[in-house]
Amino acid sequence: MEFTYTIKEKEKYALITLSGNLIEKNQANDLMDEINNMADKDATNFVIELSDFKYMNSTGLNVLLGILSKARKSGGEAVICAVPEKIKSLLVITKLVNVFSVVDTEDHAAKALNN
Repeated sequence: MEFTYTIKEKEKYALITLSGNLIEKNQANDLMDEINNMADKDATNFVIELSDFKYMNSTGLNVLLGILSKARKSGGEAVICAVPEKIKSLLVITKLVNVFSVVDTEDHAAKALNN
């Protein structure tokens, strides 16, 4: 399954929805370019929604970390929500659940950003 993404700008954050498989570095180049442009324009909070995300390897983990570090360097935060079990276990194994806020829904993510 091909990797796709959408970005919707909300009032206090940008919602990034990832779908498919993220296994090759160049698959996320456009996404990271958009994230960089948004951070340069003061979009500092991101909610990363993964309900349709099927598979990722270290490339996908690096993309998530890239979004988080860009948000934090800009004074914001990134929260992951709607994580499928397969992806959640990968986040646990890599201990990224200790680095990211991982919540169940976009509403929970929005509340986590407000704290």
